[in-house]
Amino acid sequence: MTSSLVIGLSAVVVAIKDGEAVALTVRQRGAGGGLGLPFGPFDPGGHRTFELGLRAFVTEQTRFDLGYVEQLYTFGDKGRDAPLADLGHGDGAARVISVGYLALAPAAVDTHFAGSEWRPWSRIFPWEDWRAGRPVALAAIEPALRTWAGADSQKLARARLLFALDGAPWNEERVLERYELLYEAGLAPEAARDRDEAAPDRSDALVVALGEPMISDHRRILATALGRLRGKLKYRPVVFELMPDAFTLSALQRTVEAIAGVPLHKQNFRRALERAELVEGLGQLDAETGGRPAELFRFRREILGARPVSGLSLPLLRD
Repeated sequence: MTSSLVIGLSAVVVAIKDGEAVALTVRQRGAGGGLGLPFGPFDPGGHRTFELGLRAFVTEQTRFDLGYVEQLYTFGDKGRDAPLADLGHGDGAARVISVGYLALAPAAVDTHFAGSEWRPWSRIFPWEDWRAGRPVALAAIEPALRTWAGADSQKLARARLLFALDGAPWNEERVLERYELLYEAGLAPEAARDRDEAAPDRSDALVVALGEPMISDHRRILATALGRLRGKLKYRPVVFELMPDAFTLSALQRTVEAIAGVPLHKQNFRRALERAELVEGLGQLDAETGGRPAELFRFRREILGARPVSGLSLPLLRD
């Protein structure tokens, strides 16, 4: 018996809301209502390109019109669609090949669509937010990883490297590798689900620390997007796709920190901005900052066609 093949399109739509990096999520139709990304099938007859198909169904599901979009990756591992995503054509035996996309929005606007919600990344990947220091989630995850590794030196070395154990440095870009290690260790909630096993008994602290599960492999797709975006901050001025036309430098720094998940040194960040010549002052003040009025700036978008443009330096704030 052969199963049919379906090409699905998944969207990671990112914005900043109340100082947090958020992703647009939807609740799956039917019983259970699992949390997922906006997704749907590619229609070869109705969609001229994958991207146009993606834009069409995201608007249909969320009433949100996409701006900046780039293709992430093609996810096709056998079993990756367990439990099978409902793509609306009733073929429960279909193997789903998913093409993931990253989309950036300058504002987390209300979608006015039932089941859609802007969800903070920190609730899905609690161990990824180091802005206020070492995440509390790691206090629960670390002993679970050590128990899994046991006497296996290679497993322990991977856990140390990825989760910054025993004084190892933190690499914010390795989001996907961290999630996949948790999956391999059977700690990610999706692991027991995909193996058709009962969920193991865990402390409330560990359950919270492991984050919110998602349908299919949508957390893997989201992890891929976060790692890609964190890396891209450094070599392309992509962060400005998340900013309004006019912004303060403090707001820009908070946005970079929310995406990167690390605190930045204020003066060094501003010096790097000045050297890169990416922004210019508007000669106006923002009186809505709640304190001393701050100058408003704009992104010099016109330089994109004039010369090669790099991203932003991320000078970390050291204790």
